[in-house]
Amino acid sequence: MTPKVQAISETPTVAQRALWVFATGVVLLIAQALAAGAQSRPDTFADLAEAVSPSVVNITTSTTVATNTGPMPQVPEGSPFEDFFRDFLDRNQNGGPRPRRSQALGSGFVISEDGYIVTNNHVIAEADEILIEFFSGEELEAEVVGTDPNTDLALLKVQSDEPLSFVPWGESDEMRVGDWVMAMGNPLGQGFSVSAGIVSARGRALSGTYDDYIQTDAAINRGNSGGPLFNLAGEVIGVNTAILSPTGGSIGIGFAMSSRVATNVIDQLQRFGETRRGWLGVRIQDVTDDLAEGLGLREARGALVTDVPDGPSKDAGIEAGDVIVEFNDQLIEDTRQLVNEVANAAVGAEVPVMVVRDGDELTLSVVLGRREEAEGAIPASAPSDEPIEKEVLGVTVSTITDELRSELNIPESTDGLVVTNVAEDSEAFEKGLRSGDVITEAGQQRVATVADLEERIAAATDAGRRSLLLLVRRGGDPRFVALSLDQG
Repeated sequence: MTPKVQAISETPTVAQRALWVFATGVVLLIAQALAAGAQSRPDTFADLAEAVSPSVVNITTSTTVATNTGPMPQVPEGSPFEDFFRDFLDRNQNGGPRPRRSQALGSGFVISEDGYIVTNNHVIAEADEILIEFFSGEELEAEVVGTDPNTDLALLKVQSDEPLSFVPWGESDEMRVGDWVMAMGNPLGQGFSVSAGIVSARGRALSGTYDDYIQTDAAINRGNSGGPLFNLAGEVIGVNTAILSPTGGSIGIGFAMSSRVATNVIDQLQRFGETRRGWLGVRIQDVTDDLAEGLGLREARGALVTDVPDGPSKDAGIEAGDVIVEFNDQLIEDTRQLVNEVANAAVGAEVPVMVVRDGDELTLSVVLGRREEAEGAIPASAPSDEPIEKEVLGVTVSTITDELRSELNIPESTDGLVVTNVAEDSEAFEKGLRSGDVITEAGQQRVATVADLEERIAAATDAGRRSLLLLVRRGGDPRFVALSLDQG
């Protein structure tokens, strides 16, 4: 029996036509998405470079450096050269050492039509003269408005008869790793030069308290310092500041201070001629996993307060042992974030600060001071007691005697238990405790005697804690250490 073959109609049905229209629409949407993605990678940076070039400047600084002539030669009396050297020395002494001029090169960019220019502090530090060269070839002398060595930023001002081309700030926080960027400046004194690359990393810290660097592989060399790092919209999202290189030349690891930090600093320099950073008035350390367990926290997050000197936080009721988890409605992950959030807050502002104390969340209102006026704040102090010595948790502790205070240079304002010995095979030694350290708190309560410490150990054990939190001072600097209670 011959099988039947059913032919497929060449005329599409209504359902087939609808399916074809739907599939075509999906393909078009995918194609458009791919095209949009392709457009995010520029075919050329020429239009961007042409647009921003009039706002980027080369900076030449001159500094007078005194010449050190060193010790004068001594000529034996009666030598045939005595008269010659005497005349030479007389001329040299009368004229004095001749100063010489030292020059340095850098980059910068104009941020306003009335002539404000941003650069690095190290480009213009100690300069006697600052000469600004524009892309057009015009040259103008600049004056320093203000500097901030902490972020290596400086603000200059030039006087011009005509409004100057300038570039706007962009949002560095919106930049993602992998986004395209363009750097422009005066590398190695070669004049206006452009390099392009991507954002390699964000939130880099080098050595400063307020560091928030964008890392990029766009070529940055000596002379690029102070120049702008642009996004594709021609906005400045970073100030080129440093490179990491074993040779002194670019190896694709450059750093630009983020516009998030730079805009705040430059605004203060423009308004006041100096920085005015917020000051919370606490000493802090990061919350590690063992500290979190000792504090009874659910997660290792926030900034642990180790000391509260006289100032805004003490007035607001913040105490040593509190963990700051929010500042001005911003969640705090670690000490670095808290330092930056406080620094960017306005002096005199009243801000809410949420702390965790004894497992409970507490929101306090703090009126911020000014950090620049509070660098010499004096730490809080505590009382003392008579001497007793004992070994606990791998350390030998003693109440502070006058002899120990004198021998170990313990300040009169510091009280507690002094560590006289630490077993080298103990957890305490591994976590950095050493002879001469002073334990001022245990379990977030002050200790003045060995009996106080033993009571804190017993209370933590009864509460089911696996570790005890100690507040330890060394040379006046406090830090928390969590020691296990199941050491035997």
